[in-house]
Amino acid sequence: MKLLDDAQIATDAQKRAGYRLRGVTTKLSPSEVDSVERLARSRGLQRGELIRKLILDELARDSGSVPASTELTEIMGIRLMLTNLFRPLATGQKLTPEAFDNMVAEVKRRKRSVAEDALQDLERAG
Repeated sequence: MKLLDDAQIATDAQKRAGYRLRGVTTKLSPSEVDSVERLARSRGLQRGELIRKLILDELARDSGSVPASTELTEIMGIRLMLTNLFRPLATGQKLTPEAFDNMVAEVKRRKRSVAEDALQDLERAG
């Protein structure tokens, strides 16, 4: 009788692959450490969490998959909403409640990708 089947072993191995087991270190001056700690406090994060986030954000940026902030995502959602609302109003068309609900659902679905595209455009232009 097997204690674990092959599928369970594979599942457990896949889960372990995501564990954070390796450290990456560097040395900083006291003033640099103070700056890092101030930034971490201002963002409501522990120092290690901030450093991890900064590293992962930079790796994502370098790979071309820039994550959009929540704020930018919401701003782009508002922009999409306004653009889609003003066109029918400017042309004198009626907007039914169903059409409005569909618009809200579409904006929710697309706002993050639109924000990420805008960030990538900005990176390329800079």
